Amino acid sequence: MRVLIQRVKKASVIIEEKVFSEINQGLLILLGIEAEDTQEDINWLAGKIARLRIFSDEKDAMNLSVQDINGECLVVSQFTLHANTKKGNRPSFINAAKPEIAIPLYENFVLQLERETNKKIQTGSFGAMMDVALINDGPVTIWIDSKRRE
Repeated sequence: MRVLIQRVKKASVIIEEKVFSEINQGLLILLGIEAEDTQEDINWLAGKIARLRIFSDEKDAMNLSVQDINGECLVVSQFTLHANTKKGNRPSFINAAKPEIAIPLYENFVLQLERETNKKIQTGSFGAMMDVALINDGPVTIWIDSKRRE
């Protein structure tokens, strides 16, 4: 699994010109899933995200997690995080999991993140064409890959 995490002041998902979900201060999490991903990847990644200290404390140091600030999370499925651009100029998405594999893993990830944060997680709609709007706070953007544990 790969995630691109953005620390946000607010974020939303709009589908067919209607707000589908939105959050205030917290994390926008773009999630890419591979066929080889497992519950172990989900558990490790959800725990890492819940405890990731990227919010400022009273001394303006990145020392607080999304839990510490009582922040919110918005998870959006994004298969393009597994783009392979090695050959040519058109990305290949062969490494991204097919929907029959990705959907259950996506849903399990959201449930595990809810357990880790003790909060309802907002989501996009898997496979839908979405407009994702955000105000990036910082900007702070973090990339994590569960297979490389970094």
